[in-house]
Amino acid sequence: MYKINRMKISGFRRLWEIELPIRPFIVLIGANGVGKTSFLDAFSLLSGSASGNLNHILSQFGGLASILTRGKSEELSFLVDMTVPNYSPLEYELHLSLKGTGYSISKEILSQERGYPQPFKHIDSSESDIRYYEIDENRLVRPDWEHSPLETSLSQVPKMFRQPEELRRILATATHYHVLDVGPRAPVKLPQPMKPALLPGADGEDLVPYLYYLREDDRDRFDAILDSLRSAFPDFDDLNFPPVAAGVLSMTWKDKKFTKPIYLNELSEGTLRFLWLVSLLQSPSLSTITMIDEPEVSLHPELLSLLADLMREASQRTQLIVATHSDRFIRFLKPEEVVTMDIEEDGCATVTWADNLDLDRWLAEYSLDEVWQMGRMGGRS
Repeated sequence: MYKINRMKISGFRRLWEIELPIRPFIVLIGANGVGKTSFLDAFSLLSGSASGNLNHILSQFGGLASILTRGKSEELSFLVDMTVPNYSPLEYELHLSLKGTGYSISKEILSQERGYPQPFKHIDSSESDIRYYEIDENRLVRPDWEHSPLETSLSQVPKMFRQPEELRRILATATHYHVLDVGPRAPVKLPQPMKPALLPGADGEDLVPYLYYLREDDRDRFDAILDSLRSAFPDFDDLNFPPVAAGVLSMTWKDKKFTKPIYLNELSEGTLRFLWLVSLLQSPSLSTITMIDEPEVSLHPELLSLLADLMREASQRTQLIVATHSDRFIRFLKPEEVVTMDIEEDGCATVTWADNLDLDRWLAEYSLDEVWQMGRMGGRS
């Protein structure tokens, strides 16, 4: 299985110099402002760079200068390596530097150890000197086509060998989910057009057609979602999909205690967010990397144990990275699933896997959240 094995970030906000092994299920914990969301944002930026959207995402962040570590860095860099079955890992390095009021891609290397004196390079670029390995010519060549200097070579060069293509796909499709909008006119509360949908959407805009598709074409997975909802809400009975116009469906929640169904816009915030989370985590079409920020918002504490189990199961199909500062959620996790983030005296973040902290004697008497509250894990709970 192809998967990201390690991530190093330098110069992104408080993440001046951090390196983290990427496991199947990662929960980032720590107080507000320690860099949890920054880690997800940095991963999203790297993802955008692999899909040809680097300039757009940097603009959304306010430009490169606004996200560099204040007073410490004039360059942002990433280093990732990817496990490749039966081969040496791929290593991808990307450096972005200030250039006037904008930025330049000052270094970009995609390499792989192949038993040669030097690593085999698929991409070797620096500023305007762009070189990529051309399979037909069996050597590094310069592009003879228009190459945008504001986008990475990884996103632009022609198809390479299978392993580099997998890295490009994995990074480009990494998905970042924020707290679901459940305002009065939020997409998740409105009737939705019937269309093919393999995910519920970042804003829940495809929740109805997605669940309808599962009910019709993947009944086992749809039933698994219903079972999770019944475990969370004992009075829940079923989901139904009444049409409201040609090609437009609504969705109703059947409660055992009421004769009339409840429409999505009538559900509580916590119920709606949990429905969306369960639907997302049960999707057979999750990207290779899935990031979720603050999934515990609006959820009753009793739902967090079930949510942890659902995430653990989903991590068998996606590398799941979650950011939270909920001590109640931490109660249901294992040390090998938790990364604590702290701030050093210089204002920069550190990351530490909880299972590297020698917590056994504490966990013999206390739950993981209690150990965190006592300050034995860092993360300033």
